[in-house]
Amino acid sequence: MSEVLEVLPDDADLTLPESDRRELVEWTVACAERLLPLFLAERPDDSRPREALEAAQAFMRGELAIDAVREKAFACHAAAREAHHPAAVAAARVCGQAAAVAHMAGHARQVPRYTAKAFPGDRVRRDVELAWQRRHVPARFDHYVYDGD
Repeated sequence: MSEVLEVLPDDADLTLPESDRRELVEWTVACAERLLPLFLAERPDDSRPREALEAAQAFMRGELAIDAVREKAFACHAAAREAHHPAAVAAARVCGQAAAVAHMAGHARQVPRYTAKAFPGDRVRRDVELAWQRRHVPARFDHYVYDGD
Protein backbone atom coordinates (compact mmCIF):
# COMPACT_ATOMS: atom_id res chain seq x y z
CA MET A 1 0.00 0.00 0.00
CA SER A 2 1.47 3.33 -0.98
CA GLU A 3 1.23 6.25 1.39
CA VAL A 4 0.21 9.66 0.06
CA LEU A 5 2.26 12.43 1.60
CA GLU A 6 0.48 15.70 2.19
CA VAL A 7 2.42 18.64 0.81
CA LEU A 8 2.72 21.44 3.34
CA PRO A 9 2.65 25.01 2.09
CA ASP A 10 5.87 27.00 2.09
CA ASP A 11 5.63 29.37 5.06
CA ALA A 12 7.70 31.97 3.24
CA ASP A 13 5.34 32.07 0.25
CA LEU A 14 2.65 34.65 0.92
CA THR A 15 0.90 33.94 -2.38
CA LEU A 16 0.66 30.12 -2.62
CA PRO A 17 -0.89 28.31 -5.59
CA GLU A 18 -4.52 29.03 -6.42
CA SER A 19 -5.66 25.59 -5.23
CA ASP A 20 -4.19 26.31 -1.79
CA ARG A 21 -5.82 29.74 -1.70
CA ARG A 22 -9.19 28.21 -2.54
CA GLU A 23 -8.81 25.78 0.36
CA LEU A 24 -7.80 28.58 2.72
CA VAL A 25 -10.69 30.79 1.56
CA GLU A 26 -13.12 28.12 2.67
CA TRP A 27 -11.71 28.33 6.20
CA THR A 28 -11.35 32.13 6.32
CA VAL A 29 -14.93 32.65 5.14
CA ALA A 30 -16.20 30.22 7.79
CA CYS A 31 -14.31 32.23 10.42
CA ALA A 32 -15.60 35.54 9.10
CA GLU A 33 -19.21 34.34 8.93
CA ARG A 34 -19.07 33.76 12.68
CA LEU A 35 -17.94 37.36 13.28
CA LEU A 36 -20.11 39.15 10.73
CA PRO A 37 -22.96 39.65 13.26
CA LEU A 38 -20.62 41.85 15.31
CA PHE A 39 -20.36 44.23 12.37
CA LEU A 40 -24.03 44.04 11.51
CA ALA A 41 -24.99 44.91 15.09
CA GLU A 42 -23.54 48.37 14.47
CA ARG A 43 -24.12 48.75 10.74
CA PRO A 44 -27.03 46.51 9.72
CA ASP A 45 -27.51 48.24 6.37
CA ASP A 46 -23.87 48.02 5.26
CA SER A 47 -23.59 45.05 2.91
CA ARG A 48 -19.89 45.38 2.05
CA PRO A 49 -18.56 42.68 4.43
CA ARG A 50 -21.25 40.24 3.30
CA GLU A 51 -20.48 41.06 -0.35
CA ALA A 52 -16.78 40.42 0.27
CA LEU A 53 -17.53 37.00 1.71
CA GLU A 54 -19.86 36.18 -1.17
CA ALA A 55 -17.16 37.21 -3.63
CA ALA A 56 -14.64 34.99 -1.85
CA GLN A 57 -17.05 32.07 -2.05
CA ALA A 58 -17.58 32.73 -5.76
CA PHE A 59 -13.78 32.68 -6.21
CA MET A 60 -13.63 29.41 -4.31
CA ARG A 61 -16.14 27.91 -6.76
CA GLY A 62 -14.22 29.29 -9.75
CA GLU A 63 -16.97 31.79 -10.63
CA LEU A 64 -15.18 35.08 -9.93
CA ALA A 65 -11.76 36.42 -10.87
CA ILE A 66 -9.26 37.53 -8.27
CA ASP A 67 -9.44 41.21 -9.23
CA ALA A 68 -13.19 41.31 -8.59
CA VAL A 69 -12.69 39.70 -5.18
CA ARG A 70 -9.94 42.20 -4.32
CA GLU A 71 -12.31 45.08 -5.05
CA LYS A 72 -14.83 43.63 -2.61
CA ALA A 73 -12.09 43.15 -0.01
CA PHE A 74 -11.02 46.80 -0.40
CA ALA A 75 -14.64 47.91 0.02
CA CYS A 76 -14.91 45.77 3.13
CA HIS A 77 -11.88 47.51 4.66
CA ALA A 78 -13.53 50.85 3.87
CA ALA A 79 -16.53 49.63 5.86
CA ALA A 80 -14.19 48.81 8.74
CA ARG A 81 -12.81 52.36 8.67
CA GLU A 82 -16.35 53.73 8.92
CA ALA A 83 -17.34 51.54 11.88
CA HIS A 84 -16.85 52.82 15.41
CA HIS A 85 -17.07 49.97 17.89
CA PRO A 86 -13.89 47.87 18.08
CA ALA A 87 -15.89 44.66 17.61
CA ALA A 88 -17.49 45.97 14.41
CA VAL A 89 -14.17 47.22 13.08
CA ALA A 90 -12.42 43.92 13.79
CA ALA A 91 -15.26 41.86 12.32
CA ALA A 92 -15.16 43.86 9.09
CA ARG A 93 -11.38 43.45 8.98
CA VAL A 94 -11.74 39.68 9.34
CA CYS A 95 -14.20 39.68 6.44
CA GLY A 96 -11.84 41.77 4.31
CA GLN A 97 -8.85 39.57 5.12
CA ALA A 98 -10.92 36.44 4.41
CA ALA A 99 -11.74 37.71 0.92
CA ALA A 100 -8.19 38.93 0.32
CA VAL A 101 -6.92 35.34 0.65
CA ALA A 102 -8.16 34.83 -2.92
CA HIS A 103 -5.31 37.11 -4.00
CA MET A 104 -2.69 36.34 -1.37
CA ALA A 105 -2.76 33.44 1.06
CA GLY A 106 -0.78 35.37 3.66
CA HIS A 107 -3.92 37.34 4.51
CA ALA A 108 -5.18 34.21 6.29
CA ARG A 109 -2.66 34.98 9.03
CA GLN A 110 -4.59 38.13 9.87
CA VAL A 111 -7.87 36.33 10.61
CA PRO A 112 -6.87 35.17 14.13
CA ARG A 113 -5.22 38.52 14.84
CA TYR A 114 -8.31 40.56 14.05
CA THR A 115 -10.54 37.99 15.74
CA ALA A 116 -8.64 38.60 18.97
CA LYS A 117 -9.53 42.30 18.68
CA ALA A 118 -13.23 41.59 18.10
CA PHE A 119 -13.99 40.86 21.74
CA PRO A 120 -12.64 43.75 23.81
CA GLY A 121 -13.12 43.00 27.48
CA ASP A 122 -14.48 39.49 26.86
CA ARG A 123 -11.53 37.10 27.06
CA VAL A 124 -13.70 34.03 27.38
CA ARG A 125 -15.60 34.71 24.16
CA ARG A 126 -12.36 35.67 22.39
CA ASP A 127 -10.66 32.47 23.50
CA VAL A 128 -13.64 30.35 22.46
CA GLU A 129 -13.65 31.91 18.99
CA LEU A 130 -9.89 31.56 18.53
CA ALA A 131 -10.06 27.93 19.65
CA TRP A 132 -12.84 27.27 17.12
CA GLN A 133 -10.69 28.74 14.37
CA ARG A 134 -7.69 26.67 15.36
CA ARG A 135 -9.74 23.47 15.45
CA HIS A 136 -11.15 24.12 11.98
CA VAL A 137 -8.10 25.35 10.05
CA PRO A 138 -7.14 22.68 7.51
CA ALA A 139 -4.40 20.69 9.23
CA ARG A 140 -1.80 21.27 6.54
CA PHE A 141 -2.24 25.06 6.94
CA ASP A 142 -2.03 25.17 10.73
CA HIS A 143 1.66 26.06 10.83
CA TYR A 144 1.34 28.38 7.82
CA VAL A 145 -1.42 30.44 9.46
CA TYR A 146 -0.30 30.39 13.07
CA ASP A 147 3.48 30.17 12.94
CA GLY A 148 4.37 31.07 9.38
CA ASP A 149 5.40 34.67 9.74
